[in-house]
Amino acid sequence: MHAIDVWLNFHQEVVDARLLSHLSALLSEDERRQQTRFHLADDRLRYLLTRAMVRTVLSRHAAVDPADWAFTVNAYGRPEIANPHPDARTLRFNVSHTRGLIALAVSREREVGVDVENVLERPVSTGIADRFFSPAEAAELARLPATRRQDRFFEYWTFKESYIKARGLGLTLPLGQFTFHRIPGRAPTISFAPELHDDPSSWQFAQFWPTRDHRMAVAVRRTGSDLAIDVASHLPEVDG
Repeated sequence: MHAIDVWLNFHQEVVDARLLSHLSALLSEDERRQQTRFHLADDRLRYLLTRAMVRTVLSRHAAVDPADWAFTVNAYGRPEIANPHPDARTLRFNVSHTRGLIALAVSREREVGVDVENVLERPVSTGIADRFFSPAEAAELARLPATRRQDRFFEYWTFKESYIKARGLGLTLPLGQFTFHRIPGRAPTISFAPELHDDPSSWQFAQFWPTRDHRMAVAVRRTGSDLAIDVASHLPEVDG
């Protein structure tokens, strides 16, 4: 795989009972128990489709049946593949979901992170940026007209979330100690405070509007030239 695949699922559109039953059968017993712990029907549906999506998409990249995937989590809670199959062991994946959309990024032998946010889900404020963004990002946001701050906030937020998710270290990485730089017509870049000990040139970032309400960012650790990032919608099929 010489590209990063990003799969999208608009989970609120999935209503076919036969398909949902088929997808539920792919989950492990632990996953099915976890699904029942959600109180809201939409949360149960989103969990089911997220887990089934991970399983069916990973099976496109390794000869493992969707029901046979096994997962573990690292010390910071990030899910990782536990299957011994050689093609499975080299896969990396990351999931994000928000109201109305699930995103799954898959790579091979490269750290990858994805974040998707519904820009209408909550209002933003410069106070949040002052707390979580770098000084340069917060100052840039404050200079913008109020009508543009919502979109720019989520631009920064999704970039930052995609990076920390790719690192797999959670919020042990302080959001204010790295800064994203946007130059019109060029790919976004990142810079780090010295204590983070990371190389800006080893990262590639991309951003998309999957719908007019959703902002999505992808981060990938690269070696050498830039990678293609392919985005597609995904809905598992039922045989027969």
